[in-house]
Amino acid sequence: MTMQSVQQLDIFADSRDVMLRNDVLEQLQRRDATAAQTALERLASDYPDDDTLPAMTVLVRELERDSTAPFADHAALASARRHLDDEVVPAARRVLLAQDVQAWLTPCWRSLAQRAAALAFRGNDAGSHAVPLWLLAGEWKAASDAIERIESWWRIPVPLAWMTEARYRTEGLDAAWPLLAELAWLAPARFAALVSALGDASLDALRRRFDAGFPGTGEVDDCAWFPAWLLVVKPALAGRFGEARVQRDRAASRATALLGEILRREHEGDQHELVSLRQAFCRLHAGLFEAYMATRKVQLR
Repeated sequence: MTMQSVQQLDIFADSRDVMLRNDVLEQLQRRDATAAQTALERLASDYPDDDTLPAMTVLVRELERDSTAPFADHAALASARRHLDDEVVPAARRVLLAQDVQAWLTPCWRSLAQRAAALAFRGNDAGSHAVPLWLLAGEWKAASDAIERIESWWRIPVPLAWMTEARYRTEGLDAAWPLLAELAWLAPARFAALVSALGDASLDALRRRFDAGFPGTGEVDDCAWFPAWLLVVKPALAGRFGEARVQRDRAASRATALLGEILRREHEGDQHELVSLRQAFCRLHAGLFEAYMATRKVQLR
């Protein structure tokens, strides 16, 4: 046998395992469990030590599972969610192209959400609910509808954060401002986490500017004052923040509403009323009041 023939056989041998892997991947992409299992068996028979076999097996089993039965309780959902998080997601990332992973997982998240539809929201186990699954699946309308069924959702940090994300994903940043303000006042740490997760370039730039210039403690609780600070630097947002539900028991919320009223009085030229309003604002946060007055001094020059 010539050297060229040997090389051709080596190329054939090297390409056959690639071909068999691609056969499995093709059926996985088609979500054809039966065909995927057949292709997987062929790969395992010819290449029992192939390092993609464990991950591919997990994905084929996930297709075969394909249950539509509602979850009996929150524990059943939690178990299914752990399986998806701990086994299916890593397997998908192991063998699928990066740009294909989310699309492949979306039906998995959607299926869990549908099966969890009847489970009630529990504050001590917020993750065991349909909404975060709808969000992972990119089903923003379904997520919003499910949140609306949670009593007083706007007073609870977790569903408020869910609704804020759903609103942002469907309508954009401008429409989400009122809910972002409410979330900042109610749960500053959750607001900060959501801002990071949204990945909005303009919002991220504002957050960096806030972190650098807000006269606070430097702790995450400063984020409660983000809406009020934002009115100082972007007073045009007063109308959007005026739609937010004011939380009278929270100083940062009252300050935002008060600053909105101050901006309105300034526009109307009501100097007499402005004095008392500004005094009230100063009592809520002296440092932010000074930042606000600095902008007015600039305007008066």
